[in-house]
Amino acid sequence: MLKTYQIYFNMDVKTMEPKHKSDQMQDFLGHVSQEHEIRIAKVKKLAQKGIESWPAVKTPNALAQELLSSFSEQDTKIYDLVGRVMTKRLHGKAAFLHIQDMSGKIQIYVKEDVVGAELFYLLEHDIDLGDILWVSGTLFKTQRGEISLRVHSFSLQSKCLHPLPEKFHGLHDVEVRYRQRYLDLICNDASKQLLMKRSLIVQTIREFLTSKNYLEVETPMLHPIPGGAAAKPFMTHHNALGQDFYLRIAPELYLKRLVVGGLDRVFEVNRNFRNEGISTKHNPEFTMLECYTAHHDVSYAMDLIEKIFQAVAKKIGVTESVQFGQHSIDFSKTFERISLYDAVKKYHKLTDADLHDAKIDALLKTHKIALPKSNMNLAEKIYLLFAETVEKELIQPTFVTGFPVDVSPLAKRDANNPELAARAELFMAGLELANLFDELNDPFDQAARFHQQVASRESGDAEAHLFDADYILALEHALPPTVGFGIGIDRMVMLMTGTTSIKDVILFPTLKKR
Repeated sequence: MLKTYQIYFNMDVKTMEPKHKSDQMQDFLGHVSQEHEIRIAKVKKLAQKGIESWPAVKTPNALAQELLSSFSEQDTKIYDLVGRVMTKRLHGKAAFLHIQDMSGKIQIYVKEDVVGAELFYLLEHDIDLGDILWVSGTLFKTQRGEISLRVHSFSLQSKCLHPLPEKFHGLHDVEVRYRQRYLDLICNDASKQLLMKRSLIVQTIREFLTSKNYLEVETPMLHPIPGGAAAKPFMTHHNALGQDFYLRIAPELYLKRLVVGGLDRVFEVNRNFRNEGISTKHNPEFTMLECYTAHHDVSYAMDLIEKIFQAVAKKIGVTESVQFGQHSIDFSKTFERISLYDAVKKYHKLTDADLHDAKIDALLKTHKIALPKSNMNLAEKIYLLFAETVEKELIQPTFVTGFPVDVSPLAKRDANNPELAARAELFMAGLELANLFDELNDPFDQAARFHQQVASRESGDAEAHLFDADYILALEHALPPTVGFGIGIDRMVMLMTGTTSIKDVILFPTLKKR
């Protein structure tokens, strides 16, 4: 057993320095504290007594919250719990502790004359806040009315070598919460509940779609050609194939290949990667729901998305409204629908006669909006004006329809206006939540638009789509009329929980190396 901890025992307990220090160890030494030294010394002391600090598993038969919820004075059953020590109060030959498992906290009561002098000495001198204990005992209610576990026996399950933050809720450096998410989850119940709510939201979406006969699938994350969205990809190299690949920016083109193959209703909860900026609204690695339905159109998709949001809202208890920043977002009403051109006209107080290059150029200049490329046409400029000035004004759930074909390279043309795409986007609180459109299934039109995208790329648009010949081949095998949509899960969780930073709803957000 002593050999197990040799890495520690070969170090000076005060300096934690081995004979030969690696760069990694140098980083480790930066985290050494006096308390850390003391706890390592305890590990050595316990080992000398034959007590392992990280022994074999002991399985619990209950969770803290279950016991608190089902307590009965007549209950004499012995319960085994495993939890992290969060508080410890000694009162002579007795001790009160709170231990925390995934479900919550419960108080435990330990008496020397019950567990024995040796175990009580261990509790008194060698068990620290943060240690994980297995405890066994019976339930009772204290004189103060707190449901507690009267411990008959306990053992150390895992030694914590660092002290827990004393005043975690008061930390001003929120980055610590993101870099050491485990501390955030241990010490901040609100963070744990938020991230558990995220899991519930994704589960609800899955259950809703599978109940509608949608098939969940998985598609590649390594793409030979980045496609399915306008974004800058991350590139990597496959050594065995001697070929460059791109991390997925969207699964769209692969999911539509499945529809060609006869899978008429498919969805994927997927991870996407876009080599773009980081903010409270953007993370380069994010989660999307993408869903495709054959033989239906964008109107059907808007109705379906609305039902998904309402189902999720009901599940997490925000059916009426949720506070997001300064806004109260109402999910109970029918989502508004407005065309992109009408939204621009409404916000900028324009008429149809104002929709010409000179007027739009002047508005772009007034709002200090730079053109991403030199040869933008009027439709692209209007879309840019919308994106930069109008989106942020769309507070209540709103579908914006009628996007120009020029900014919708994968969308089918509107049957009533070939200059527009049969496409919509969903906005709430100024955030884009979903993108949806009738999928372009004409291989000739798709090939022509790919060529236009290639020309845009050559003109300086780094996010323009590349020509994907394999996808064109798939379309030539007949993609049925299909509508598809994507919902940003991270942003959806933000909205549904009233959380204003995307980093709070992602377990491990992307951070710059320290």
